[in-house]
Amino acid sequence: MLTDRKLRGTGSPNGPVPLSFLGQGLAAWVDRQARFLFLLPAVLLLILLSIFPLIFSVYLSLVRFQLVPGGFRFRFVGLANYRKLITGIEREHFLGLLASPAPLIWALAGVIAAVLLLFVIRGMVRGRSTLPAMAGRAVFALIAGTLVWLILRTLTSGGRPGSLVTTMVYVFIGITVQYWLGLTLAYLTSQHLPGRRFFRVVFLLPMMITPVGIAYMFRILANLGIGPFTPLWEALGLAEVSWASDPWGARIVVMIGDVWQWTPFMFVVLLAALESQPLELLEAAMVDGASRWQTFWRVTWPQILPVTSTLVLIRMIEGFKIIDLPNVLTNGGPGTATESLTLHAFIAWRTLDIGGSAAVAYALLFLVTFMALSYINLVHRRLAGAM
Repeated sequence: MLTDRKLRGTGSPNGPVPLSFLGQGLAAWVDRQARFLFLLPAVLLLILLSIFPLIFSVYLSLVRFQLVPGGFRFRFVGLANYRKLITGIEREHFLGLLASPAPLIWALAGVIAAVLLLFVIRGMVRGRSTLPAMAGRAVFALIAGTLVWLILRTLTSGGRPGSLVTTMVYVFIGITVQYWLGLTLAYLTSQHLPGRRFFRVVFLLPMMITPVGIAYMFRILANLGIGPFTPLWEALGLAEVSWASDPWGARIVVMIGDVWQWTPFMFVVLLAALESQPLELLEAAMVDGASRWQTFWRVTWPQILPVTSTLVLIRMIEGFKIIDLPNVLTNGGPGTATESLTLHAFIAWRTLDIGGSAAVAYALLFLVTFMALSYINLVHRRLAGAM
């Protein structure tokens, strides 16, 4: 009897438990744990490729790389790498050269400060505003005011923008031109015009070229002396002009290449948004006698605002990482005039300033995070919730 009970299972108040029941319970437990087992390789890979480098780079930004006999060592220096960017020898490279503020600059700064103060006060007087929300508004106003003051002081006569302001110029001017140019091309190719299928394919060609290939192509095109457009520049009297030796000339060439590279991305997304809008609204506007401009401004534009908001957010985050064009076209020159933050970090790393490179990279991370969160809270949520 005992042997029979052992074979059939353990005893219970209600009788023996069958072995098949224990097998079913084990199978159910395995099924419940299967999702964790399948996710484990992905989690480990994420930790290995993303989280660990992020944490280790924090350590690198707090140390200084030194070559010693037989190898190298990391010497802990605390926030010295960050102080070097803000107040030390890298200050003009990172922040730029600040010009003496003219009366117009003081006036603009006063207006901007008043707007930011009104923004903070408006949040405080709202009854439903919480303490974290008010603190967030105050921090946003402080950082935004500092960035605007830095931009005004470095972009005026007598000033020189550093890699921080140069990167913001690339992003904001580039995204503005790319969006409106992409929207114009998308609107034209969404109409029933001859050859629109051909131009849809042509406008997508820059997306099929690698960024380094685009940079080298523009390096050849921008060569006024031996480039393919040399006869045109000679006819216009521009063959002897050296854009590479002028800071703003070099920045403009970099921005033109960036616009050519990323406008197709704007174009294809906006084209999909235009062609997916309901035809009933467009037909109703036509029946009411609305012109093409009125139809676009009153019907089409509100319909694509949520897509526009997401598109600008994605492009803004990507735009802060620009490195290929300034590196290949100008190598960051003349001087450091065209260096972006990513190129600044790369050049510091190439000169074995590992800690300084990590500090610049984290400054870029803080800037991108601030810009993205500000855009999401101030613009994206309103536009996405408008529909």
